[in-house]
Amino acid sequence: MRKTDKKIDNRLRQLLTEVCDFAMDTYCGLAWLTHIVDYNAFPKSLRIVCVFDTEPQLRQFTLDGHQLELMNLIKRTLAKDGIALGNIEQHVLFDTETACQQQHNGNWALRLSSPLMGVGLKRGSAAARYH
Repeated sequence: MRKTDKKIDNRLRQLLTEVCDFAMDTYCGLAWLTHIVDYNAFPKSLRIVCVFDTEPQLRQFTLDGHQLELMNLIKRTLAKDGIALGNIEQHVLFDTETACQQQHNGNWALRLSSPLMGVGLKRGSAAARYH
């Protein structure tokens, strides 16, 4: 990772930790969030994954209309630091601990590197977990 990438990554960690702390106090079942990014295509490649404990918790979160609310919080928080994301729905994904356990035996590194995440982890990429 280049020095400039490391600086961006550190700032992303700080900003997303703020979001995570607030969101965990606000939304029932939110366990943690993480980001994956290929710095050769930043910010277009940035994906933020919001992880809930269970499928029912994520379903209720969605039914209560909180997805867009949380996505906009992420977008506003990053924008304050000059990280502009276009269509936020292309950058934020929702997942659950139970789905990872069922589909990837709880291996988040494997899950986050899957094509479903849109970026995957590879050289020049970074991932971090906040909780």
